Amino acid sequence: MADWQSWQESWDRQQEWYLPDREERFRVMLDMVEAVAGDRPRVLDLACGTGSITARLLKRCPGAVSTGVDLDPVLLTIARGTFAGDDRVAFVRADLSAPDWRDALPYDSYDAVVTATALHWLREEPLRALYGHLAELVRPGGAFLNADHMPDESTPRINAAERALRVARQERARTAGARDWVDWWDAVAATPELAGQAAERFALFGRPTKGSNDHGDHTAPDARWHAEALRAAGFAEARTAWSSLTDALVIALR
Repeated sequence: MADWQSWQESWDRQQEWYLPDREERFRVMLDMVEAVAGDRPRVLDLACGTGSITARLLKRCPGAVSTGVDLDPVLLTIARGTFAGDDRVAFVRADLSAPDWRDALPYDSYDAVVTATALHWLREEPLRALYGHLAELVRPGGAFLNADHMPDESTPRINAAERALRVARQERARTAGARDWVDWWDAVAATPELAGQAAERFALFGRPTKGSNDHGDHTAPDARWHAEALRAAGFAEARTAWSSLTDALVIALR
């Protein structure tokens, strides 16, 4: 029988190789979910991956319910295995770039929609369209929270200094045995319980290789762009709730 919790932990370690402040982002995100929606929220975990946010949500707020949406068959398999038997959680496979992706959701509205390290693969116009859909899904007074790579290109020297430090830390972690993105997917493909899903995933997105980028060659917009796009989509307020030198958490209220 597959050890899905071990795969969860493996995913967390691989993500932390890129995002050492990942847990801090999650903490601030869930602070705001609780502040806006209380301790029993109905949450949509958008591009949920293995369910990282959902796991932390339910630990913090046992009365919450969560719907996870993703397209990746590998990550959804790990998520479904991890949360099997928990009736607070449902998972839906859907393509967020499709106009009808909301049709498979079990609810018409949510207290909060959350997402992390996911939407940067969308270009600006599809992302604007998605924000319009989310403005219809989030109940009045509810929140949308997006934690992602949101670079500030106006500070190239600061960015270069940050990158040099980050790369040095990553190399030390690799020497100590850490897996990067490509290593992690190679391990998935070599595992019997996930090999079939991996083949399907690679057919959709291509197999990761050193130097490859699943998300194309476009530049992710900055936090100000996200806040402006969310207000234009119908959210009443939007602002940065947290930031590092490379990433930010933007919150928008209906």
